[in-house]
Amino acid sequence: MRISVFTHSLRSCWNHGNAHFLRGVLRELIARGHAVAVHEPEGAWSLANLRADHGEAGAAASLAPYPELSSRIDPPGSDPADFLDGADLVLVHEWNEPALVARIGALRKAGGRFTLLFHDTHHRAVSEPEAMRAFDLTGYDGVLAFGETLAEVYRGWGWGDRVFVWHEAADTRLFRPPPREQARAGLVWIGNWGDGERSAELETFLFGPAGAACLPLDVWGVRYPPEALAALDRHGIRYRGWLPNARAPEVFARHLATVHVPRRFYVEALPGIPTIRVFEALACGIPLVSAPWRDSEGLFTPGRDFLTAADGAAMTRHLRALREDPALRAELAAHGLATIRARHTCAHRAEELLAVAERLRGADDARRRGPAAEAAARTAARTAG
Repeated sequence: MRISVFTHSLRSCWNHGNAHFLRGVLRELIARGHAVAVHEPEGAWSLANLRADHGEAGAAASLAPYPELSSRIDPPGSDPADFLDGADLVLVHEWNEPALVARIGALRKAGGRFTLLFHDTHHRAVSEPEAMRAFDLTGYDGVLAFGETLAEVYRGWGWGDRVFVWHEAADTRLFRPPPREQARAGLVWIGNWGDGERSAELETFLFGPAGAACLPLDVWGVRYPPEALAALDRHGIRYRGWLPNARAPEVFARHLATVHVPRRFYVEALPGIPTIRVFEALACGIPLVSAPWRDSEGLFTPGRDFLTAADGAAMTRHLRALREDPALRAELAAHGLATIRARHTCAHRAEELLAVAERLRGADDARRRGPAAEAAARTAARTAG
């Protein structure tokens, strides 16, 4: 199969976590013999910021562990029709410009024989619904939503059984426990400060409890304004700056535990959607403690894959227990790792994507054959789901 992907950036995951997942899924598709072409726009803000902070060396470090992957930089005004001849499956990520999203949809409506999917991995459908509804998706065959609550939003917008839940996952070719255990110490958090979406939560569930549990804390990430850096300094936390995603496993391997602090939208408006860092941390075999987060889809087994803390005091108790109890650390790490390997790898998601494409191709073929065949295909799809 020939697969074309239009993403914000494959080369940079500077404040663009979808790049982690995309790289893992695409290398799995390539390993299965599929031909993959990736397009990213010239001047993408993620890559521009990475280059501004770390130069070309930073950009090279991001993609170095993925020698099978490359991308084409499309200048403004590029016509996607020039790239889609012979494509079987096309994925368009929601960080693309609305004009490009609409143009690719128009090609599909005009007779393009590819299956066309819109991929949404953000909370804007809830936080900025009018901005998302401005996208012209009328030519798209389906939507990939990275959680059930987001999929339900699209169903409310009329997508029905053409929206599919496609969770993120860990690239276990890269994210895995260290081949040999080394000395571990302290706590690590890898995450971006962002736009104040979890500032209070970080104080309550990370900065304060780390100090109270006497666990030195290393923080990695970007977009930390002066007030954030001042907060880290007040708590005696070591700020390490940007981390190439490929180095996260080695950083996890040096620490006793890590913490998940979801952004407010994923607690209040889109529950059930973890960040990709949860998948990646568990895949690396590091114990994890989560701030309040409702696993409404049953992706994990809270209490066995990771611990959950209802408030700052509970987080402190969990961190102290992990500091003092090697058996507890080992049990959590083993159970979380087993769950990832059984259900949440990029290999699993590659198979899910291929199944979605096959289902939609069947429905499209039925439409071409006539209404009766289309109805039969829809019935079969619902039964299969």
